[in-house]
Amino acid sequence: MAHAQGGRQRMSPDEQAKQLQTQLKLTDDQTTKITAIFKTQATKMDSVRTAANGDRDAMRAAMGPIRTAASDQIKALLTPEQATAYQKMMEEMRARMQGGGRGN
Repeated sequence: MAHAQGGRQRMSPDEQAKQLQTQLKLTDDQTTKITAIFKTQATKMDSVRTAANGDRDAMRAAMGPIRTAASDQIKALLTPEQATAYQKMMEEMRARMQGGGRGN
């Protein structure tokens, strides 16, 4: 099995949106708009990675606001039920990442 550096593979914006579509039962319109948000986020994050030149602290500091803005934009497109489920997913992902990024 091949793994990306650090054992994590990044999903493309299309894959991220497709995953949310499945998990949150998004409409096609929501999925299209969320894909655009993820594409914008990916472009900004790539710029940060390039500018940070390997400085992980600088990358983390710059990426936090980008992630927050994208998350806020996504939540604005969701129904109240979807937003609640999305928030729960984000909290679970954050907990997994703080636990070393390992599942279970």
